[in-house]
Amino acid sequence: MPQISYADSAVGDVIITLGKDLSAQDRQKVLNEMNAPENATIIEVTNAEEHKYLGDYIPKADIGTRAISSSSITVAKEGSGLEVKTNNIGKITDEMYLNALMTAGVKDAKVYVTAPFKVSGTAALTGLMKAYETSSDQKIPDDVKKVANEELVTTSKLGQKIGDENASALMAKVKEDIAKNGVPQSQDELEKKIDQAASELNVALTNDQKQSLISLFDNMKNINIDWNQVGDQLNKAKDKIANFINSDEGKNFIQQVIDFFVSLWNAIVSIFTGGGTTESNG
Repeated sequence: MPQISYADSAVGDVIITLGKDLSAQDRQKVLNEMNAPENATIIEVTNAEEHKYLGDYIPKADIGTRAISSSSITVAKEGSGLEVKTNNIGKITDEMYLNALMTAGVKDAKVYVTAPFKVSGTAALTGLMKAYETSSDQKIPDDVKKVANEELVTTSKLGQKIGDENASALMAKVKEDIAKNGVPQSQDELEKKIDQAASELNVALTNDQKQSLISLFDNMKNINIDWNQVGDQLNKAKDKIANFINSDEGKNFIQQVIDFFVSLWNAIVSIFTGGGTTESNG
Protein backbone atom coordinates (compact mmCIF):
# COMPACT_ATOMS: atom_id res chain seq x y z
CA MET A 1 0.00 0.00 0.00
CA PRO A 2 1.46 3.40 -0.98
CA GLN A 3 2.42 5.62 1.91
CA ILE A 4 0.58 8.88 2.53
CA SER A 5 2.35 11.89 1.06
CA TYR A 6 1.37 15.30 2.36
CA ALA A 7 2.95 17.22 -0.48
CA ASP A 8 0.76 19.08 -2.95
CA SER A 9 -0.71 16.65 -5.45
CA ALA A 10 -0.64 17.01 -9.21
CA VAL A 11 -3.62 17.03 -11.55
CA GLY A 12 -4.78 13.46 -12.07
CA ASP A 13 -3.47 12.14 -8.74
CA VAL A 14 -5.92 9.85 -6.95
CA ILE A 15 -6.45 9.59 -3.20
CA ILE A 16 -8.64 6.73 -2.02
CA THR A 17 -10.26 6.30 1.39
CA LEU A 18 -11.36 2.86 2.49
CA GLY A 19 -13.56 1.98 5.44
CA LYS A 20 -11.27 0.25 7.91
CA ASP A 21 -13.83 -2.50 8.56
CA LEU A 22 -14.13 -3.68 4.97
CA SER A 23 -13.39 -7.36 4.52
CA ALA A 24 -10.43 -8.20 2.28
CA GLN A 25 -12.87 -9.28 -0.45
CA ASP A 26 -14.99 -6.13 -0.22
CA ARG A 27 -11.88 -3.99 -0.08
CA GLN A 28 -10.67 -5.41 -3.38
CA LYS A 29 -14.15 -5.11 -4.86
CA VAL A 30 -14.22 -1.39 -4.07
CA LEU A 31 -10.73 -0.83 -5.47
CA ASN A 32 -11.65 -2.63 -8.68
CA GLU A 33 -14.83 -0.59 -9.00
CA MET A 34 -12.84 2.64 -8.64
CA ASN A 35 -10.26 1.46 -11.20
CA ALA A 36 -7.72 2.43 -8.59
CA PRO A 37 -4.32 3.15 -10.17
CA GLU A 38 -1.27 1.45 -8.69
CA ASN A 39 0.18 4.75 -7.50
CA ALA A 40 -3.01 5.89 -5.72
CA THR A 41 -2.58 7.10 -2.16
CA ILE A 42 -4.74 4.94 0.10
CA ILE A 43 -5.85 5.97 3.58
CA GLU A 44 -8.30 4.39 6.00
CA VAL A 45 -11.30 5.83 7.81
CA THR A 46 -12.21 4.40 11.20
CA ASN A 47 -15.57 4.07 12.88
CA ALA A 48 -14.25 6.26 15.71
CA GLU A 49 -13.69 9.10 13.22
CA GLU A 50 -17.23 8.68 11.92
CA HIS A 51 -18.62 9.00 15.45
CA LYS A 52 -16.40 12.02 16.14
CA TYR A 53 -17.91 14.12 13.36
CA LEU A 54 -21.43 12.67 13.19
CA GLY A 55 -22.17 11.85 16.82
CA ASP A 56 -23.77 15.23 17.56
CA TYR A 57 -26.25 14.96 14.69
CA ILE A 58 -27.50 11.40 14.32
CA PRO A 59 -27.99 8.54 16.81
CA LYS A 60 -24.98 6.34 17.45
CA ALA A 61 -26.98 3.32 16.35
CA ASP A 62 -27.42 4.91 12.90
CA ILE A 63 -23.68 5.45 12.55
CA GLY A 64 -23.10 1.83 13.48
CA THR A 65 -19.96 0.05 14.61
CA ARG A 66 -18.21 -0.48 11.27
CA ALA A 67 -16.61 1.90 8.80
CA ILE A 68 -17.66 0.68 5.35
CA SER A 69 -18.28 3.51 2.87
CA SER A 70 -15.30 4.45 0.73
CA SER A 71 -14.37 7.22 -1.66
CA SER A 72 -11.86 8.55 -4.12
CA ILE A 73 -10.77 12.07 -4.99
CA THR A 74 -9.07 12.76 -8.29
CA VAL A 75 -7.25 16.08 -8.32
CA ALA A 76 -8.59 18.28 -11.14
CA LYS A 77 -7.08 21.37 -12.72
CA GLU A 78 -7.52 24.66 -10.92
CA GLY A 79 -10.81 26.35 -11.67
CA SER A 80 -12.57 23.21 -12.90
CA GLY A 81 -14.91 22.95 -9.91
CA LEU A 82 -16.30 19.91 -8.12
CA GLU A 83 -17.94 16.82 -9.58
CA VAL A 84 -19.56 14.09 -7.45
CA LYS A 85 -20.85 10.63 -8.34
CA THR A 86 -22.12 7.93 -5.99
CA ASN A 87 -22.92 4.23 -5.99
CA ASN A 88 -24.72 2.11 -3.38
CA ILE A 89 -25.46 5.22 -1.30
CA GLY A 90 -28.99 5.34 0.09
CA LYS A 91 -29.76 8.59 1.90
CA ILE A 92 -27.26 11.07 0.46
CA THR A 93 -27.46 12.35 -3.11
CA ASP A 94 -24.61 13.60 -5.29
CA GLU A 95 -25.80 17.19 -4.81
CA MET A 96 -25.83 16.84 -1.02
CA TYR A 97 -22.19 15.75 -1.01
CA LEU A 98 -21.40 18.56 -3.42
CA ASN A 99 -22.90 21.19 -1.10
CA ALA A 100 -21.23 19.84 2.05
CA LEU A 101 -17.82 19.55 0.37
CA MET A 102 -18.03 23.19 -0.69
CA THR A 103 -18.72 24.18 2.90
CA ALA A 104 -15.65 22.23 4.00
CA GLY A 105 -13.50 24.11 1.52
CA VAL A 106 -12.96 21.27 -0.95
CA LYS A 107 -12.48 22.48 -4.52
CA ASP A 108 -11.48 21.41 -8.01
CA ALA A 109 -11.80 17.64 -7.76
CA LYS A 110 -13.68 14.64 -9.11
CA VAL A 111 -15.24 12.73 -6.25
CA TYR A 112 -16.62 9.20 -6.20
CA VAL A 113 -18.39 7.66 -3.19
CA THR A 114 -19.22 3.97 -3.01
CA ALA A 115 -19.68 0.89 -0.84
CA PRO A 116 -19.72 -2.85 -1.58
CA PHE A 117 -23.42 -2.91 -0.61
CA LYS A 118 -26.15 -0.36 0.11
CA VAL A 119 -25.29 2.02 2.98
CA SER A 120 -26.75 5.34 4.17
CA GLY A 121 -23.67 7.27 3.08
CA THR A 122 -23.66 9.74 5.98
CA ALA A 123 -20.17 8.67 7.07
CA ALA A 124 -18.45 9.02 3.69
CA LEU A 125 -17.90 12.78 4.06
CA THR A 126 -15.36 12.12 6.81
CA GLY A 127 -13.25 10.12 4.38
CA LEU A 128 -13.58 12.70 1.63
CA MET A 129 -12.36 15.51 3.84
CA LYS A 130 -9.48 13.34 5.02
CA ALA A 131 -8.57 12.59 1.40
CA TYR A 132 -8.71 16.28 0.47
CA GLU A 133 -6.39 17.16 3.34
CA THR A 134 -3.93 14.61 1.97
CA SER A 135 -4.18 15.90 -1.60
CA SER A 136 -3.97 19.61 -0.80
CA ASP A 137 -1.76 19.58 2.29
CA GLN A 138 -4.38 21.84 3.90
CA LYS A 139 -5.86 21.00 7.29
CA ILE A 140 -9.63 21.40 7.49
CA PRO A 141 -10.46 22.65 11.03
CA ASP A 142 -12.54 20.28 13.16
CA ASP A 143 -15.34 22.83 13.60
CA VAL A 144 -15.64 23.15 9.80
CA LYS A 145 -15.72 19.35 9.46
CA LYS A 146 -18.49 19.13 12.02
CA VAL A 147 -20.61 21.80 10.33
CA ALA A 148 -20.13 20.11 6.94
CA ASN A 149 -21.38 16.86 8.47
CA GLU A 150 -24.26 18.70 10.13
CA GLU A 151 -25.18 20.15 6.73
CA LEU A 152 -25.13 16.70 5.13
CA VAL A 153 -27.43 15.25 7.80
CA THR A 154 -29.76 18.29 7.83
CA THR A 155 -30.11 18.28 4.04
CA SER A 156 -30.72 14.53 3.98
CA LYS A 157 -33.48 14.77 6.60
CA LEU A 158 -35.03 17.77 4.84
CA GLY A 159 -34.90 15.91 1.54
CA GLN A 160 -37.06 13.15 2.96
CA LYS A 161 -39.82 15.73 3.51
CA ILE A 162 -39.55 18.20 0.62
CA GLY A 163 -37.64 16.11 -1.93
CA ASP A 164 -33.90 15.64 -2.33
CA GLU A 165 -33.59 18.03 -5.28
CA ASN A 166 -35.50 20.79 -3.46
CA ALA A 167 -33.41 20.34 -0.32
CA SER A 168 -30.11 20.56 -2.22
CA ALA A 169 -31.28 23.54 -4.29
CA LEU A 170 -32.52 25.34 -1.17
CA MET A 171 -29.17 24.85 0.55
CA ALA A 172 -27.30 26.06 -2.52
CA LYS A 173 -29.47 29.17 -2.87
CA VAL A 174 -28.98 30.29 0.72
CA LYS A 175 -25.23 29.73 0.48
CA GLU A 176 -25.05 31.63 -2.79
CA ASP A 177 -26.92 34.54 -1.17
CA ILE A 178 -24.44 34.56 1.73
CA ALA A 179 -21.47 34.39 -0.65
CA LYS A 180 -22.81 37.34 -2.67
CA ASN A 181 -24.23 39.55 0.06
CA GLY A 182 -22.28 38.64 3.17
CA VAL A 183 -22.95 36.66 6.33
CA PRO A 184 -26.22 37.68 8.01
CA GLN A 185 -25.69 39.36 11.35
CA SER A 186 -28.94 38.27 12.96
CA GLN A 187 -31.23 35.25 12.94
CA ASP A 188 -34.04 37.41 11.55
CA GLU A 189 -31.90 38.28 8.55
CA LEU A 190 -30.95 34.64 8.13
CA GLU A 191 -34.60 33.59 8.32
CA LYS A 192 -35.45 36.05 5.54
CA LYS A 193 -32.79 34.49 3.31
CA ILE A 194 -34.19 31.02 3.94
CA ASP A 195 -37.77 32.21 3.31
CA GLN A 196 -36.70 33.88 0.06
CA ALA A 197 -34.92 30.76 -1.20
CA ALA A 198 -37.91 28.56 -0.27
CA SER A 199 -40.28 30.95 -2.04
CA GLU A 200 -38.23 30.90 -5.24
CA LEU A 201 -38.36 27.09 -5.22
CA ASN A 202 -42.06 26.98 -4.29
CA VAL A 203 -41.20 24.98 -1.18
CA ALA A 204 -43.19 25.19 2.05
CA LEU A 205 -41.14 24.69 5.22
CA THR A 206 -42.53 23.77 8.60
CA ASN A 207 -41.35 25.79 11.58
CA ASP A 208 -39.17 22.87 12.76
CA GLN A 209 -37.55 22.55 9.36
CA LYS A 210 -36.87 26.26 9.23
CA GLN A 211 -35.39 26.23 12.74
CA SER A 212 -33.02 23.39 11.83
CA LEU A 213 -31.79 25.43 8.86
CA ILE A 214 -31.42 28.57 10.97
CA SER A 215 -29.39 26.58 13.51
CA LEU A 216 -27.17 25.14 10.76
CA PHE A 217 -26.41 28.46 9.07
CA ASP A 218 -25.97 30.13 12.45
CA ASN A 219 -23.25 27.56 13.18
CA MET A 220 -21.69 28.28 9.78
CA LYS A 221 -21.63 31.98 10.64
CA ASN A 222 -19.47 31.35 13.69
CA ILE A 223 -16.67 29.41 12.01
CA ASN A 224 -14.01 30.24 9.46
CA ILE A 225 -15.69 29.40 6.14
CA ASP A 226 -14.23 30.95 2.99
CA TRP A 227 -17.50 32.18 1.48
CA ASN A 228 -15.75 33.58 -1.60
CA GLN A 229 -14.50 30.10 -2.40
CA VAL A 230 -17.90 28.56 -1.63
CA GLY A 231 -19.52 31.02 -4.03
CA ASP A 232 -16.92 30.32 -6.71
CA GLN A 233 -17.33 26.53 -6.48
CA LEU A 234 -21.11 26.88 -6.35
CA ASN A 235 -21.09 29.02 -9.50
CA LYS A 236 -19.13 26.31 -11.31
CA ALA A 237 -21.55 23.62 -10.11
CA LYS A 238 -24.89 25.33 -10.82
CA ASP A 239 -25.68 22.97 -13.68
CA LYS A 240 -25.08 20.03 -11.34
CA ILE A 241 -27.68 21.11 -8.75
CA ALA A 242 -30.65 19.39 -10.37
CA ASN A 243 -33.49 21.64 -9.25
CA PHE A 244 -31.51 24.86 -9.64
CA ILE A 245 -32.21 25.00 -13.37
CA ASN A 246 -35.95 25.14 -12.65
CA SER A 247 -35.64 28.39 -10.72
CA ASP A 248 -35.73 31.85 -12.32
CA GLU A 249 -32.05 32.37 -11.54
CA GLY A 250 -31.20 29.00 -13.01
CA LYS A 251 -33.12 29.77 -16.19
CA ASN A 252 -31.25 33.07 -16.47
CA PHE A 253 -27.97 31.20 -16.06
CA ILE A 254 -28.88 28.76 -18.85
CA GLN A 255 -30.10 31.61 -21.06
CA GLN A 256 -26.79 33.42 -20.61
CA VAL A 257 -24.97 30.35 -21.87
CA ILE A 258 -27.33 30.08 -24.86
CA ASP A 259 -27.00 33.79 -25.64
CA PHE A 260 -23.22 33.52 -25.57
CA PHE A 261 -23.14 30.74 -28.15
CA VAL A 262 -25.75 32.45 -30.32
CA SER A 263 -23.71 35.67 -30.37
CA LEU A 264 -20.54 33.69 -31.08
CA TRP A 265 -22.24 31.90 -33.99
CA ASN A 266 -23.62 35.18 -35.35
CA ALA A 267 -20.15 36.70 -35.20
CA ILE A 268 -18.70 33.78 -37.16
CA VAL A 269 -21.51 33.94 -39.72
CA SER A 270 -21.07 37.70 -40.16
CA ILE A 271 -17.37 37.24 -40.88
CA PHE A 272 -18.01 34.75 -43.66
CA THR A 273 -21.06 36.61 -44.95
CA GLY A 274 -19.21 39.90 -45.00
CA GLY A 275 -16.21 38.30 -46.71
CA GLY A 276 -18.45 36.68 -49.33
CA THR A 277 -20.21 39.96 -50.10
CA THR A 278 -16.95 41.87 -50.57
CA GLU A 279 -15.63 39.18 -52.90
CA SER A 280 -18.76 39.16 -55.11
CA ASN A 281 -18.86 42.93 -55.35
CA GLY A 282 -15.19 43.21 -56.20
